[in-house]
Amino acid sequence: MAQGGMGQDETELNQQLSNAEYKEETLEGRIVRVLEEKQIIPTGAKESQLYQKLEVLVTKGSLKDKEITIENGNLPMSNLQKYKVGDELVINYGKDFDGNDSFYITDYVRRSALLWLFVIFVIITVVVGRWQGITSLVGMAVSFLVIFEFILPKISTGSDPVEIAILGSLVIIPATFFLCHGLNKKTGIAIEGTLISLVATGILAHTFVEASKLTGFASEEAGFLQVYKPGLINIRGLLLAGIIIGVLGVLDDITISQSAIVQQLKAANPRLKVGELYKKAIDNPHPFSEVVNYEIIADEVVLGL
Repeated sequence: MAQGGMGQDETELNQQLSNAEYKEETLEGRIVRVLEEKQIIPTGAKESQLYQKLEVLVTKGSLKDKEITIENGNLPMSNLQKYKVGDELVINYGKDFDGNDSFYITDYVRRSALLWLFVIFVIITVVVGRWQGITSLVGMAVSFLVIFEFILPKISTGSDPVEIAILGSLVIIPATFFLCHGLNKKTGIAIEGTLISLVATGILAHTFVEASKLTGFASEEAGFLQVYKPGLINIRGLLLAGIIIGVLGVLDDITISQSAIVQQLKAANPRLKVGELYKKAIDNPHPFSEVVNYEIIADEVVLGL
């Protein structure tokens, strides 16, 4: 019995080691040499396409500082990229059926370009906005912190997306509004208006998502989430949460603008009553026929139809 148990344990251990050995990993690397480049007709294809054999220096992952050889274009592909020396790549690393190393390129590494774009954005924001620009950046950082450290982790573990989105919004709204627009009556009123609008948006979105029988599975991302974590994430709730989070940016501009308009109207004529202030603030000086004729609006109408 002891020997039989030991054999079973060894079998399970070997199976675990085998599974670990075949586990895929994402590497990053830089092309140091193009070993071969030519036109070929891959198996199963009718037309020729570019084939490259690339020597890549791994810069991130378990094979860091090692040079590997990757074939690109050896299989039929519709969107084939031509790589050159110096390109930084994302590489999938695994094992084939014979246990040999298998590499294929999945994407470019874009962080350097994005970092420079972010640096330029920060510099322009600070130069133009000065102190308010700095506080606006802090507000943006708070928003990202709440989203990446609270909202996304909670949703990924199966929490109700709508509840989490609302709780996150209760932190994002006052933090970003006060940091971006200052501690004043105008901002306080805008926050109140945003919270009321957010509640109304949530109720309307929930009502009409149910009435329209929307499932949230219209996008490929929803299908990926179900495959990645089957049954754990409420996709319809995630759709509602996306609507709630997405409307925050719109409400920021609208409520602050309207609050500022009302404030200026009241300062210009203190005798205006509430109804008159509302009418003047909400009045649109441009008729619908003029607004809909703008190209930017016409584009959206055509695309929507």
